Amino acid sequence: MSDEAPIILAITGASGAPYARRILLGLAEAHRRVHLIISPAGRRLLHDELGVEQPDPESILGTSLPHDITVLPYNDVGACIASGSYRHAGMVIAPCSSSRLAQVAHGLGDNLISRAAQVTLKERRPLILLHREMPVSLIELRNMVQVTEAGGVICPASPGFYLRPQSIDDLVTMTAGRVLDLLGVEHTWNIRWRGAGA
Repeated sequence: MSDEAPIILAITGASGAPYARRILLGLAEAHRRVHLIISPAGRRLLHDELGVEQPDPESILGTSLPHDITVLPYNDVGACIASGSYRHAGMVIAPCSSSRLAQVAHGLGDNLISRAAQVTLKERRPLILLHREMPVSLIELRNMVQVTEAGGVICPASPGFYLRPQSIDDLVTMTAGRVLDLLGVEHTWNIRWRGAGA
């Protein structure tokens, strides 16, 4: 496995479990270490959208692909990633619910997802929120501005259609690939526009 700094992936309760699965697959394919946190609503999401009964890495991945994924307890605010002294390469919340967005925007840290996000921002590391809910209210827009001003990246789950996707998986892969790009993780997925000058 890679000796690069690990990446944190948090799964919350907004619809969009396939995005989480594809991002996790991309990280495993890139041989990246992952710290995985799943909120209680995220556990239900995985069950309802992917049929995952026990949210272990193999079940979420849906394959026996070799991986270095550690699942951390949602309420363990004493875990390694809750400290700024622990080095990691960035954090993704995918999918990110509007409630989680609000917690991050207002610096709440009473669970491991929100605490790790708080630490990621203060340490000036990449924090990507794959917001999936729509439409958005003025409250959510203000929370997005607040997170952006603090250094986070709001990455709506908005796939492009310029590659003429043939399946839902094509759309999921495009969005997941953009997230990996934001993290600087290499992948070979076909998500690039190849217009003039490409």
